[in-house]
Amino acid sequence: MKRQDLLQTLKTRFDQNPHRHPDILWADVQAKLESNPNALKSLQAMETTGGEPDVIDQNKETGLITFCDCAKESPTGRRSLCYDRPALDARKVNKPKGSAVEMAEEMGIALLTEDQYRALQQLGEFDAKTSSWLATPPELRALGGALFGDYRYERVFVYHNGVQSYYAARGFRGWLCV
Repeated sequence: MKRQDLLQTLKTRFDQNPHRHPDILWADVQAKLESNPNALKSLQAMETTGGEPDVIDQNKETGLITFCDCAKESPTGRRSLCYDRPALDARKVNKPKGSAVEMAEEMGIALLTEDQYRALQQLGEFDAKTSSWLATPPELRALGGALFGDYRYERVFVYHNGVQSYYAARGFRGWLCV
């Protein structure tokens, strides 16, 4: 996707979902994006893997604009991943294609935290049929676990799983500040 096509896709999504970013003007978003080629590269990766990134916040003090994956379900191009590289390396058989943390780093984005995931769910119903790995506190990761979330029964649930696990319906959502 060319730069102008990406900007048009992002603008169209921005215009179609004003409830996600009240009081934020597209002109401000576009100006930040046009001056930041690395952000455009990351947003392109988010778009290409099915994330449907959109603006969800702007920090009033710094002016930084936050983009987040707003696809209805966990992005299709980021599923069947274990949590991180050590988990992937520890699997002896039936290894997944990669890890969520590593793929996010390659894309230049970060996994959502539990708080960010819950905040995203205030903007719509996400992951009603899928689930998403979440950034996991180091003390939990040190014990071999990782967090993931989904939306079921009109509630947000955050669970735990072993870091080596992976499922066809579990991916990850990312965020990026520009």
